[in-house]
Amino acid sequence: MLRINDNIAIEDWEITEQFIRSSGPGGQNVNKVSTAVELRFEADRSPNLPGPVKARLKRIAGRRWTKEGALILQVEETRSQARNREIARERLAELIRKALEKPRRRIPTKPTLGSKNRRIKAKKERGEVKAMRGKVDPD
Repeated sequence: MLRINDNIAIEDWEITEQFIRSSGPGGQNVNKVSTAVELRFEADRSPNLPGPVKARLKRIAGRRWTKEGALILQVEETRSQARNREIARERLAELIRKALEKPRRRIPTKPTLGSKNRRIKAKKERGEVKAMRGKVDPD
């Protein structure tokens, strides 16, 4: 079980891990040992995550979210299979923690009178500069 916070814990059946061969350096073991991990979390079917959290998680995950509603994380940072597995689980927990935070609602504000006047003044000055670029009359 992967504990996210006091209220949310991810069960083992929701996570599947598959070990694949890692790219990059590895010496003689590179073609023999599968050290990279591909973690798949069935987020859409998870009973432990509320609906709004799932929606935010989908937005945060981006391309890592599949059409079936699963979140896929690939880690091949180290040569150790166990360490890559830990890193993948930490990343999953961090993504879910980010999704748990409700975004603050934006309060729309109106521009002040002074800022409106400064904007209009700058536009008029710029227009005058451009008007001076025209052809000059020989008169």
